[in-house]
Amino acid sequence: MAPMLTQTTNFLTRQASVVMPKAIPPMQFNYPIPYGAIVREDGVQFVVFSKSATAMRVLLYRRVSDREPTRLIEFNPATDRWGDVWSVFVPGLRAGQLYHLQADGPYDPASGHRFNLQARLIDPYAKALAGRFQSSDDGVVRPPKCVVVEDAFDWKGDRHLRRPFSETIIYEMHVRGFTRSSTSGVQHPGTYLGVIEKIPYLKSLGVTAVELMPVHEFPMMESDGSRSDRPNYWGYDPIAFFAPHRGYMHGNKPGNQVYQFKEMVRALHAAGIEVILDVVFNHTAEGNDRGPTLSFKGLENSVYYMLNDDGTYKNFSGCGNTVNGNHPTVREMIFHCLRHWVYNYHVDGFRFDLASILSRNRDGELVPNPPMVEIIAEDPMLADTKIIAEAWDAAGAFQVGCFATSRWAEWNGLYRDDIRRYWRGDAEMTGKIATRLSGSSDLYQPSGRQPYHSINFVTSHDGYTLNDLVSYEQKHNQENGEENHDGDNNNYSSNYGVEGPTRRRSITKLRIRQAKNFAASLLLSQGVPMILSGDEVLRTQRGNNNAYCQDNATTWFDWRLLERNAELLRFFKGLVTFRLHQPNVRRASFLTGTASGPHGLPDVSWYGAAGEPVDWQATYHSLVCLFGTSGIDDPAAREVMILMHAGQSPQAFNIPSPAGQLRWRLLLDTEAQSPNDIYPEADGPLLKTGSVVTLDHHAMRCFVAE
Repeated sequence: MAPMLTQTTNFLTRQASVVMPKAIPPMQFNYPIPYGAIVREDGVQFVVFSKSATAMRVLLYRRVSDREPTRLIEFNPATDRWGDVWSVFVPGLRAGQLYHLQADGPYDPASGHRFNLQARLIDPYAKALAGRFQSSDDGVVRPPKCVVVEDAFDWKGDRHLRRPFSETIIYEMHVRGFTRSSTSGVQHPGTYLGVIEKIPYLKSLGVTAVELMPVHEFPMMESDGSRSDRPNYWGYDPIAFFAPHRGYMHGNKPGNQVYQFKEMVRALHAAGIEVILDVVFNHTAEGNDRGPTLSFKGLENSVYYMLNDDGTYKNFSGCGNTVNGNHPTVREMIFHCLRHWVYNYHVDGFRFDLASILSRNRDGELVPNPPMVEIIAEDPMLADTKIIAEAWDAAGAFQVGCFATSRWAEWNGLYRDDIRRYWRGDAEMTGKIATRLSGSSDLYQPSGRQPYHSINFVTSHDGYTLNDLVSYEQKHNQENGEENHDGDNNNYSSNYGVEGPTRRRSITKLRIRQAKNFAASLLLSQGVPMILSGDEVLRTQRGNNNAYCQDNATTWFDWRLLERNAELLRFFKGLVTFRLHQPNVRRASFLTGTASGPHGLPDVSWYGAAGEPVDWQATYHSLVCLFGTSGIDDPAAREVMILMHAGQSPQAFNIPSPAGQLRWRLLLDTEAQSPNDIYPEADGPLLKTGSVVTLDHHAMRCFVAE
């Protein structure tokens, strides 16, 4: 039966200010989105942007499994169009209604137009999707259906935690992978609710924020409805920026992922843990000119994407297309999206994937003071959020240290590389390791930023896990189906004699020591540490450094490792505990070398193994870092002395004379086994006056003044 045209009324919403909904307690309010499917008292209003469309429709469905709509709502161009905004009100509809959009207009790719009246389109402002791609035997791509959603939710007084950046410890995790394994023991594996069940573990670890890999909607299989042996596991292929991913929902009730996501955020906040989202505003799942028309292409292709003169797609993302982030309409959409997640979901911040693309103008050129980057930093409604840039893109831009000023923090890729190279034993790394430990002032101080603008990490989802960093020298990505051509070839890793797993005790012992060296360096550095989920228990991906398509045991958290690698887990917990209680390793401003305080020590000083001031031109692998308490107005602050040796043979250290006036207690010793490897309360054995400390190769000790 052909779809039935329905008589409708229309009006365009005028929203001059944010209104406090009466049903929500004071001091909590939703951010109303002026586009998409808006629930009214007696129906739903659909509001869509398109300046080039000649016709617009809403297709309504009863069930997720329906291939054809049961009603078709036709916009009247004479009465339902206001400028470039199409708006129609449909009485009698309510939350839970399933729908698609459909637009007609010119098909002229060379001019940037790709309208297709047969295409079923995802609303760019859809708040939830339901179902999967349906097979397209008739040539019509049927993407997941949009769901009409109400934003009402009982937050029970929840507010953003607003923890200072300098006091933050980030835990990067994948929602599904965190609990999907049967070893997790949760009732709702691989879901938002599963994360809630593991909050006691996160609290025991001590992290203060979780950074969730993409939760914006993305395809779970191929867009033609066929299944793929390489699923889009990571989620860096968005199709709906306003909607939480349906694949992480327990059950299959359309729209329920909205409420389960909010329950997860509320529970994490109750445990004192912030929520940061990894957002991908640089490309979409629609791909290049050979990709499907799912949403943006079919509504206003030349506005939403950067195009070449011949209508093909600029590809600064490496994924086929590039979102035109500095176009006013797209910029408006991104701001609505960020505010939506902050006020309607209470998230605490964002990590912007390939953020350098936001620094490109509509011609794709990198520009100073890009409007998108500046406005995100200055938006008063985002003032309480953390904003983090991955300050590079796939077209060669690398802006670490110079991405922006003011509030923007950055993933510090140079920190990752320098820490790896130092502990591997590379030459001429002493000065670089000192700079990274002290907050990367070379990168952030010239622009007026502070140490906490550096997000320090040794590993992330993109690359080796910590276990694999000390176990493999070559990537092993054959299972990805790209003949091992994918993934980074520059990993600065070492296997210490055997590629992959080994039973040789000497190698295993060294690998654990190196894992501790990396962990200690990360959590004792000035700046904001980020831990990759599972590193604390040596999770392995068997040498795969690009596991974007591995939705299996390769990427899932194996909870049996908590017992198997209890020694390293205890070491991580001890480091986190110490960092949270010791302001001297998480300063909010850069070190200056100024001396003051009760013992007259500079806030930082550096020495060689013989106890003499360090010679930065030397090629040795040993270093002593002495953090004084100068400039800290906190009675908990204590002097910290770090001895590091990345050489191939043992090294004797003379304690620098300025440190001789203090009594030092051992905090950690990466050579030692549990429980002598770490004393979280810094109450380890006393260092005897005049002692010479000998470190084995690739080892680290840290002492704290009484």
